[in-house]
Amino acid sequence: MAYRESGKCDPRGLASEEPFIKLCGCSKLDTFDWLGNTPKSTEYNDIAEVRFKNTRKGFFRNVNGIRINEGDIVAVEASPGHDIGIISLTGDLVLKQMEKYNISPDSEDIRKIYRKAKPVDIEKWKETISLEHDTMIKSRKIAEKLNLDMKIGDVEYQGDKTKAIFYYIADERVDFRELIKVLADEFKIRIEMKQIGVRQEAGRIGGIGSCGRELCCASWITNFVSVTTSAARYQEISLNPQKLAGQCGKLKCCLNYEVHCYIDAQKDFPDKNIILETDKGPAYHHKTDIYREIIWYGFEPGEEVVTKLVPVPVERVTEIIEINKKGAKVPDLIDYDQKNKSGFSEKGTDNTTSIPSDSEEENVKTGKPRQKKRS
Repeated sequence: MAYRESGKCDPRGLASEEPFIKLCGCSKLDTFDWLGNTPKSTEYNDIAEVRFKNTRKGFFRNVNGIRINEGDIVAVEASPGHDIGIISLTGDLVLKQMEKYNISPDSEDIRKIYRKAKPVDIEKWKETISLEHDTMIKSRKIAEKLNLDMKIGDVEYQGDKTKAIFYYIADERVDFRELIKVLADEFKIRIEMKQIGVRQEAGRIGGIGSCGRELCCASWITNFVSVTTSAARYQEISLNPQKLAGQCGKLKCCLNYEVHCYIDAQKDFPDKNIILETDKGPAYHHKTDIYREIIWYGFEPGEEVVTKLVPVPVERVTEIIEINKKGAKVPDLIDYDQKNKSGFSEKGTDNTTSIPSDSEEENVKTGKPRQKKRS
């Protein structure tokens, strides 16, 4: 099982200050082996999943039949040379992952696993990792000098230090041919440029979300689904851009997690724009408690702060709408029988009510006037 005892973690999930490299629990996009406790298949599967920096993974064939387990550091085929990665998945579940990504196990494009990494390979690999941050900073300055409208967000060196992948963000198409020449001369390596979006950048960099947990795009999301403001409307969430936006600046992916449940729960809810006609006057919709099936109405239109709202069950709202369609009005939003059964109060709720302090509660009980604080 992946773990970490001490030291700093880099984006590959390594504790680099330990005497030998161990995996830690903050690696990106780990795959849970839900077939781990089941009997193994009799058919031999020579393909393993290998992960590299951040969200990059690949499938490689164990042509030499070496004994590998999850967490082993291996040298794999690359173009050119070889790369160093970590075994993230073995066994029958690898075939399920390949099926998910529409990759055939018989494909000739699957590269090879050469061997388990030697101490020399690991030392060179750690050396390349230490160069990545400085390379990214220098490449940003070079791109700025060339007046290129792009941002280089991450750099990943190949394990043998012969090639580097530069991940960049750009709003428009960028001609980076001159940039590649300058980078190749500066760092003496082969250059590969790969464009990513802002969501992918957040997933590669990682971080902690407003919920206090690791970003979903950095921990388990592989395919990004478009998020719209209608998802927030269905869930009765305030359309505050600062609260709805994630660290990538786009709408939070978690807005889509429960929206289908909310849509399903609101199938029998009446239209919010319908005004209820009562003897006290027209009642306007203000907010909805979807799972409790309560709709809050007030006798003042608009979205301004309303101190008096009446909670009405959905069944009662539907009943009032049917009565209004016949041209009649109801005496009140909630009839007397429903008040006793449900415990709803005609006075509604006061949105501006504050919790009194201990001294204020004592004054209320004794009837003594409040004493003003001396300045």
